[in-house]
Amino acid sequence: MNSYLKQMITGGEGQELDFKFEISDSKKIARTLSAFANTRGGTLLVGVKDNGKIAGIRSDEEYYMLEAAAKLYCKPEVSFSVRQWQADGKTVLEARIEKSTAPPHYARSEDGKWLAYIRVKDENILANSIMIRVWKRKNNPKGTLVRYSEKEKILFDYLKENETITLSMFQRIARINVQTAGTILVNLIVLDLVGITFREKRIVYTLAGKNHRVST
Repeated sequence: MNSYLKQMITGGEGQELDFKFEISDSKKIARTLSAFANTRGGTLLVGVKDNGKIAGIRSDEEYYMLEAAAKLYCKPEVSFSVRQWQADGKTVLEARIEKSTAPPHYARSEDGKWLAYIRVKDENILANSIMIRVWKRKNNPKGTLVRYSEKEKILFDYLKENETITLSMFQRIARINVQTAGTILVNLIVLDLVGITFREKRIVYTLAGKNHRVST
């Protein structure tokens, strides 16, 4: 087996690596493409089982299904590059997805909805409305102006005493509606004063730099 391929497989699935035994559903693969593009980029190895065993791709059809996932079931289209590796007499397809410069990239769900995903460890997690608003704001050439009010002070005071806060908790302690709470969080995240992280598959917010952040 090629040493490069062996090294990747030995490390196992993670934040920037996903194994696929086969591609049988372009819509499902679109989620992974969306997650990689919206986070830190990543590599998809097709023809490799979850346990790292080489299965090999069945035919060129798997490449075309991957291409369909990127072009038809991702919006905007997710670009990727492909290499083929020979291992144990079988072919493994390596698809490299770069981190997007203009997220979010959405994937089309089974019921026709367009949803954005992010990569957290070895899972594709649905992005929430706050993250999507942050991406869109960062893509907007207009700057972000924040007025430091009592509500922002409440948030920072809470985070000085507690490691994380949820949107609903901020809404309650600041006595504001969810839209206002969300807007404050978006503004502070764009300015790198507040960070986003995951705890037990929940999106929570921290003081920037205090914890590992999800890429936005």
